[in-house]
Amino acid sequence: MLMHTLLLDGANRSPDHDCFHWVDRDKSLTYAGAVEAMERAAGALAHFGVKPGDRVTIFAHNGMDYLTVMFGCWRIGAIAALVNVKFAAELPYYFADHEPTVVVYTHDMVVPVKAAAANCPTIRALICMDGPQEGAHSLPDLLAAKLPVPVDPYDEDALAHLSYTSGTTGKPKGAVLRHEPTVRASRCIAERLQITADDVSFGPSALSSSYQLVGNLLPQLSKGAAINVMGKWTQTTGFDALDARGATMLIANPPILTDVLAEAAIRGRAPGKLRMSMSGGGPVPPVLKTGWYKDLGLPLVESYGQSELGGFVALGYPKLDPKDIETRRAGQPLPDKEVRILNPDATEVPLGSVGEIAIRGGFMWGYWGKPEKTAEALRDGWLWTGDIGTMDSDGYVTMLGRRSELLQVGTKTWYPRDIEEALATIPGVIQAAVVGVPDAALKTRPIAYVQTDTPLDGAAVKAQIADKLPYDLSVMAVVSLKELPMTPTGKIAKAELAAQAAAA
Repeated sequence: MLMHTLLLDGANRSPDHDCFHWVDRDKSLTYAGAVEAMERAAGALAHFGVKPGDRVTIFAHNGMDYLTVMFGCWRIGAIAALVNVKFAAELPYYFADHEPTVVVYTHDMVVPVKAAAANCPTIRALICMDGPQEGAHSLPDLLAAKLPVPVDPYDEDALAHLSYTSGTTGKPKGAVLRHEPTVRASRCIAERLQITADDVSFGPSALSSSYQLVGNLLPQLSKGAAINVMGKWTQTTGFDALDARGATMLIANPPILTDVLAEAAIRGRAPGKLRMSMSGGGPVPPVLKTGWYKDLGLPLVESYGQSELGGFVALGYPKLDPKDIETRRAGQPLPDKEVRILNPDATEVPLGSVGEIAIRGGFMWGYWGKPEKTAEALRDGWLWTGDIGTMDSDGYVTMLGRRSELLQVGTKTWYPRDIEEALATIPGVIQAAVVGVPDAALKTRPIAYVQTDTPLDGAAVKAQIADKLPYDLSVMAVVSLKELPMTPTGKIAKAELAAQAAAA
């Protein structure tokens, strides 16, 4: 099945059921209306010669036009190449990487778009979502023209979705997903989360992330549920929107889930109809999961995935389970993927032992234009995630950290996540990140960055967590910052912190 077929099926079953809602502009489409909008977008793209396999860059804030163009790409067999608007300064890199045929953008991004497009000879047309601009066509005018649409090529193995890795430790890579494995994974996710047509899903994180695709879009479409997207989230306006939309599911990342927990404490209640939340983009701090469990009485389902998957390595269940609080486990694998903990030679480690997490069945086609990076990740029939973790006797997966982020301090391997989670329990610490710098005596000297409103005493901080950790914290420095650098997907940009530490 193709991604956009889920939309067509929803329109056939319940044409008048709510499909998409753009919170910021209070605009809605039924399933039938969403299909009509998709067809118009497909006709507009075909008008400029977009063919199966061509890349169409979408460079915009979350909104209805974003969804319409993305589904229009899939309808004619094109690849939707999604770039987060926070990467405006790096747009020439992204254009050079995936060589788009057409670029669809939001009006406030005209300057970086035109500057980058001037050096990209593959681009045939620029299309502005908000009306005509000099050198660019008007998307509203193109949609109103109802241009002819070619026959659906209907190729389940076709490449469909190109989104970029978060780039926490290096240059972002364009992970490309195919239709059928991603739809299969999404249906499994829908079953795990017990989604029904009565659900109202709410996703305020960036549509440029594959997490939105398999968290807030395709699983819900497979069940005929309603979907909300939001571009400008704040703690108060986001909470209000969850109430107003009657959201039953919140699909977000840890910073947004922290906002909801904080606002609920102020108002003395959880958002009205919410039955669960799901977190993605990184491990959930235990203090956050505990807060949702104890203060809100709502399940916080932890997902563990990557841009490379088109699904999840593991996913929790939408129920309150004290074991989710007591352990750091993410969840169990889903039926569409085989998950193993492997040694470097692809042999499986003993149960409960530490190794690299690998999956088989239903993952990315590869990294666009990077065959050597693809070969590194896809070996012996497995996708090697680059994450170190364990699996218990019940099949629950625990991710301990990125292999590239582990620190060799003297003769001992440090797992940064251990320290970061311990630091997060200290009052006043909003979030934390541990990185390393080369050191002649230790190999690597660890530095803990803590985000806090007021500077903390490093020695006192280490004393508070020393008995929780198996490391000699005397060699670790603690640095307080008002803000930690973040990637557009809501992860701490450890590469920036490591560079900062090395420079210092």
